[in-house]
Amino acid sequence: MDALPEDLDLLPSTRRALGHRIAVAQSEGRAPSVVAAVARGGALVWEGSRSPAGGHGPDGNAQYRIGSITKTFTAVLVMRLRDEGLLALGDPLEKHLPGTGAGEVTVRQLLAHSGGLAAETPGEWWERSSASLRPELSDVLGAEPFLFEPGTRHHYSNPGYTLLGSLVEAVRGKPWEEVLRTEVLEPLGLDRTTVQPQAPYADGWAVHPWADVLLPEPPEDLGLMAAAGQLWSTTRDLARFGQFLMHGDEQVLGAGTVREMAAAAAPAEPGAAEFGYGLGLQLAESGGRRLVGHCGSLPGFVAGLWLNQAEDVVAVVLANCTSGLPAGTVAADLLTLVADAEPRFPDPWKPFGEADQVALELCGPWYWGSAAHVVRLRSNGELELGPAAATGRAARFRAEPDGNWRGLNGYYAGEVLRAVRRADGSVSHLDLGSFVFTRQPYDAEAPVPGGVDAKGWRGIG
Repeated sequence: MDALPEDLDLLPSTRRALGHRIAVAQSEGRAPSVVAAVARGGALVWEGSRSPAGGHGPDGNAQYRIGSITKTFTAVLVMRLRDEGLLALGDPLEKHLPGTGAGEVTVRQLLAHSGGLAAETPGEWWERSSASLRPELSDVLGAEPFLFEPGTRHHYSNPGYTLLGSLVEAVRGKPWEEVLRTEVLEPLGLDRTTVQPQAPYADGWAVHPWADVLLPEPPEDLGLMAAAGQLWSTTRDLARFGQFLMHGDEQVLGAGTVREMAAAAAPAEPGAAEFGYGLGLQLAESGGRRLVGHCGSLPGFVAGLWLNQAEDVVAVVLANCTSGLPAGTVAADLLTLVADAEPRFPDPWKPFGEADQVALELCGPWYWGSAAHVVRLRSNGELELGPAAATGRAARFRAEPDGNWRGLNGYYAGEVLRAVRRADGSVSHLDLGSFVFTRQPYDAEAPVPGGVDAKGWRGIG
């Protein structure tokens, strides 16, 4: 994480509120230790920790197991393969990893946990048993891997991400761990994120539910399940990773791809608190704000990583207890504290360096039937189409090489906006997915679907 610019520093009152929140979490959650961090605008702006131990407590350099946050790292590797053209998200697994018995499921369905696979492996609880019990993918999946028809519902699946890890290995021809290190960890400077723990690291503990005593948790190596939950990391590394997930890094994934990962790809599982799931990212809401990130747990550890993209803030919480401390909830609370106390200043308005005259003639009021809309041209070259009233469909559009515009979000995402011209070259109307927008309400000179009454507008009486 870059050095802290002076104008990003948090107010003392905000820093105290953040420290108080994790102090309450550690006390009420009865955690041996908790460590947290907040990043804003690309800089680490706050770190905190809480521990009953005297002397030097854990800090942003201490490793904790991060459990299923590992899945997001694995998803990044898969998206890299997609961006390189080595696979498509719609490809069946069988095309690249044959013989699993689950080959009909697609890459996208595995990323979004909509492949219909079981949540856990057959046999003993994989998180607390030896990986030697699952030497092959058939041991991970079992004889009947599907609980639901692929693509019909969201159902979180750890074996699904084991398949994605094996997919990465099959396409790259290298172990998952090596690919992760060379293609993600090293380029992003995450030198304290590893498959095996490297000192200093926290020990994992279970806390007795009815007594203030501890039991050590076994630090099992997960073997084939590593891609679903093996990693150890620190708050500093995860804060940097969170910044990458918001803005991208051309060494790893571009901004467009990380935005794609953060878009809903599957609804929430029935009864789940989350709002849905993207491609390797959980989606949630807290304090009326949309959050993107992932939570994780393994025996002895809980972890939470959330991003508030609108405020450009990342929060990380790690603790070394099996249960009791809701790391994801605490991380979301840290984001809310910062956003409420110190809302982000909007980017300064700036004009075009050189106005695009073709797009300029599209600006101003248009009418879909009798509903008034406005087209605006922004300095980033995008068009914005939205209702003049308070409610209605709005979208942004990107210029295409053929002179048309492609929808980027909302109802019109992916749809084509065309400026239809008259013989003299002037714009007659806009065509958007069969909707006709005219300069006047129900313009009789434009090809309004269904035509316009020949008598025109009139009163009654």
